[in-house]
Amino acid sequence: MSDRSRVRSGARILVDALKDHGVEISFGVPGESYLAVLDAMIDSSIEFVTCRQEGGAAMMAEAVGKLTGKPGICFVTRGPGATNASAGIHVAKQDSTPMILFVGQIDSDFRYREAFQEVDYHAFFGSMTKLVIEIDNAARIPELVARAFRVATQGRPGPVVVALPENMLTAEVTVADAPVSEPAAPHPGETDMATLGRMLEKAERPVVVVGGSRWSESAVSYLIDVAETLDLPVITSFRRQMLFPAHHRCYGGHLGIGPNPKLLQRIRESDLVILIGGRLGEMPSQSYGLFDIPQPQMPFVHIHPDADELGKVYQPVLAVQATPETFVSALHRLARQQKAHTAQGWTNALHAEDEVWTETPGENPGEVQMGEIVTWLRGNLPPDAILTNGAGNYAGWLHRYYRFGRYGSQLAPNSGSMGYSVPAAIAAKLVRKTSTVVAFAGDGCFQMTCQELGTAVQHDAAVIIIVVDNGIYGTIRMHQEREYPARVFGTSMVNPDFAALARAYGAHAETVTATAEFGSAFERSRASGKVALIHVKLDPEAISPTTTLSTLRARSMAS
Repeated sequence: MSDRSRVRSGARILVDALKDHGVEISFGVPGESYLAVLDAMIDSSIEFVTCRQEGGAAMMAEAVGKLTGKPGICFVTRGPGATNASAGIHVAKQDSTPMILFVGQIDSDFRYREAFQEVDYHAFFGSMTKLVIEIDNAARIPELVARAFRVATQGRPGPVVVALPENMLTAEVTVADAPVSEPAAPHPGETDMATLGRMLEKAERPVVVVGGSRWSESAVSYLIDVAETLDLPVITSFRRQMLFPAHHRCYGGHLGIGPNPKLLQRIRESDLVILIGGRLGEMPSQSYGLFDIPQPQMPFVHIHPDADELGKVYQPVLAVQATPETFVSALHRLARQQKAHTAQGWTNALHAEDEVWTETPGENPGEVQMGEIVTWLRGNLPPDAILTNGAGNYAGWLHRYYRFGRYGSQLAPNSGSMGYSVPAAIAAKLVRKTSTVVAFAGDGCFQMTCQELGTAVQHDAAVIIIVVDNGIYGTIRMHQEREYPARVFGTSMVNPDFAALARAYGAHAETVTATAEFGSAFERSRASGKVALIHVKLDPEAISPTTTLSTLRARSMAS
């Protein structure tokens, strides 16, 4: 950070502030309201990724925030540009991801006249963000950008929206740059750790559940050592499987949608639950039925960096305000002083049950067996591969049969947003250029953001996209068959030839109609060195890893 005392435009001050805060890449759709910022970027080293729709751009920024722990940066224009971006803002909110959305705003002299594309961003984004700021004075840019970075990253991370009036960006002022802000990192107190130590000494059937954000590779490494030392089973929360290696003897399973019934029973039998970093929302808590509310039926310890999340739903016997990293570091020191009191075989039993649950794919109707495809990927992807997915029943095969082994290998939305996987994969490839990046998308999910194929090709983000096509909105059809059996309405789709679409964008493409075709199709895609799409045609009867549409319908009609 340098003191730039010369006269600068608001746009130049903003770009300098982003550079000072370590921003190397940004995403957006260009708009006339922030042309001054684009002009200032020409003379900076910040990469601007030209996207096709603001929702995709915002999801790319969110994915960078999730992958790096630093705010992902997105620029959009006013009005429809900002409202389109709200899809990515919602992901960042529910996934506790640091992100900053910069919105070009109308000229401040036109405010309150319903000028062209005027929106009140405080009203529109208020419930989806941690903070909404409109900068009226260019001299305040350093101050307010530093605040935006701090708010986005500390406590429970999340999105911040900064509106940039067009005339403010072109105004010229003299102002010093602000110091680079770092998020506060609360540490657990000695008394809390001593109390936890006594609880661990008494517990024979403890479980640790990990989730949320503000993790790091070093925090996961410390957690592995703690689990080994104290013989603790570690369970990953919904779509946070990369927080503990699945092959490790202390891994106890994934607490997501359709989890192993034996895992749920083990949690109910536990005599101590330690939740680190997560919130235990609707999905991991099994619609809030796994733990009693407000007080869980077993001793419950909650560690979270934001005090407002402690006791928000579940009242813990011990609440610790700390980041996952500071807490696990303290727990690592504590573990060296303690002995494991876990009942003999408890941790081993959880791991063995998870291996059985994830090892042998069940057979689904049709020529394409999704379980076998995922297990093929499990055996053929490198350890640093990154897998992404959006929303849809197709993700159930990935979550069940792929064994994530490394921190940073998974990008998936807790918010359940369709359209996430392709933008997230593009962002991951641009940030981790040497990693293999694979996007899983259903046919409905893919078509939410499929235009970002153009972004991937333009910016040479050689991702491999697997489109699982069953011709229906699968998750919604599943609920429809269960609640309104044999009354199908509004959930069928007529799809294009996705492989032909990919070729039209300049990507490599393959079509898979049988399981045996997949391995060679994937290898050809990988060898192409290009953006690649594999169109997998799945029988719609194969609605999930555990049931079929006909079975659901018959069961519903019988009841």
